Amino acid sequence: MLRSDSPRRARKKAESKPAARPLRPYLAPEGGRRPSDYNLQARDWEIVISGELVDKDGQLHEKLMDLPRNSRGTIFFDSSGGSAYVGLALASLIRLRGLKAVGVVAGECSSAALMPFAACVERYVTPHTSMLFHPIRWQSDEQVRLDEAAEWARHFRVMDADHDALMTKLFGCNVEILQAWNNPGRFVSGEELVSAGLAKMIDLFSGDAWTQISRHRSQP
Repeated sequence: MLRSDSPRRARKKAESKPAARPLRPYLAPEGGRRPSDYNLQARDWEIVISGELVDKDGQLHEKLMDLPRNSRGTIFFDSSGGSAYVGLALASLIRLRGLKAVGVVAGECSSAALMPFAACVERYVTPHTSMLFHPIRWQSDEQVRLDEAAEWARHFRVMDADHDALMTKLFGCNVEILQAWNNPGRFVSGEELVSAGLAKMIDLFSGDAWTQISRHRSQP
C-alpha cells in the first residue's frame, strides 16, 4: 500500500534539504557586468505563453516583468486566447519594456493571444499551427442594466476597431488581410500566415528552432 510520509518526517526532510534558489534572468547593475555573471546575461531567455489568458491571472505579466529590459529571447505560444485586455497588456509589456522577442507558435495561437504574438519582432510558425482570428466578443456572467449593456456595446465597437488597427500595425500588413480573416472569423494555418508575409516557417524535423531561425536570418 502506498502512503505518504508523516507530517513530522516530511518536515525533517524539508529542513535538511537546502532551499532551491529560483532561476531569474540576471539584470546587470548600472556601470557594467561582473565577469562571473556574463554568461547568464548573454544567454537568451525563453518563456511560454500558454493556457487561457484570464483577467485574474497575473503570472504571464510577471514572466514578462522578470525579464531584463531591452533584452532578447524567445516566447513560445500555445494559447486559445481569453481576455482581450490581457492580450493587449502582454503586447504592451513586450513593446514598452523593449523586449526583442522572437515568437514561435508551438501549438495554437488564437484570439487574444494573437496580440502579443504580433508584438514580437520576429514570428515563426510550423505547418501544424492553428490561429483563430475573430472580432472581439463580449461575454459577462454579471447581471447588467439596459443602459450598462448599451455602454458595453458602444465600448466594444470602439475597442474592436482599435484592436484591428493596432494588430495591423504590429503585423505590418494591410488592414484588408486581417479584415478578411476576422469577419466573421476564421482559422488560419501556418502556411497561410507565411504566404501573407506575417511569419516564417520552421518545422519539427530540421533541427531546433534557433538553428532554423539562423538559416532564415542568413537568407537574403
